[in-house]
Amino acid sequence: MIYSMTGYGKSVLQLPTKKITIELKSLNSKNLDINARMPSIYREKELSIRKQLAGALVRGKVDFSIYLEVTGEDTSSQINKPVVKQYIEQLRDVVNGDDIELLKMAVRFPDALNTEREEIDENEWKSIQNEINKAVTTLSSYRLDEGKVLEADFVKRIDTIENILEKVIAMDPERIEAVRERLLKGVEELKEKYDENRFEQELVYYIEKFDITEEKVRLKNHLNYFIETLNSKDSNGKKLGFIGQEIGREINTIGSKSNYAAMQQLVVQMKDELEKIKEQLLNVL
Repeated sequence: MIYSMTGYGKSVLQLPTKKITIELKSLNSKNLDINARMPSIYREKELSIRKQLAGALVRGKVDFSIYLEVTGEDTSSQINKPVVKQYIEQLRDVVNGDDIELLKMAVRFPDALNTEREEIDENEWKSIQNEINKAVTTLSSYRLDEGKVLEADFVKRIDTIENILEKVIAMDPERIEAVRERLLKGVEELKEKYDENRFEQELVYYIEKFDITEEKVRLKNHLNYFIETLNSKDSNGKKLGFIGQEIGREINTIGSKSNYAAMQQLVVQMKDELEKIKEQLLNVL
């Protein structure tokens, strides 16, 4: 079972005088990178929120937002009446105007409003934490659904590589014989006498350098291990990435040793499938 790092989660909390919306967006990243945006009243809780998210989301580039909308008569700002009155009196000495126009000007001056710092209500904060958990759950569900799509694609491409490998295995005796004939023909064209026993020994030594038996076995094992890891309980994109590198190493070695055009074409097909797997592995948690 794997999870994608791509996901979206949202939750809305309706209180008597305010509406709080929690929003989470996640994209792929090598590590956990949280970008948090929230009203200043909740800023003191940012560290707690980051710990809450880190424990649940593990990895990814995460955008976390809290949106606050006041829906009732609840404000922390009050008009500083004595100061505003003084501003109006001073303005009357400078300009002629009715009281409404002077008031509009006065409230723009410093200290015209008294803003009291709101304290977070603990019951309200517990409700917000619950909503954050709901948003995380929604995002995790989204990640799981995306992971299932990726998993199906991985299985399909690993099967394709395995099928191509079977063709490589079936072609190997033909390849060895072709290499042998090519070398023998080259020697005969020299029109020189040679010791057949010695030539046969050198031929065996030379062909052994092109032997891909170990690479075929290791590649098969790596493909099986990839599927085994894919089906494990934990989503581990980094581990799958390491296995992908090992698969690529064996495919490259087969290609460099093949010395046979038909087999090299099969190697190119395996490389193409593996590249598509590697691209998608960047999205796996």
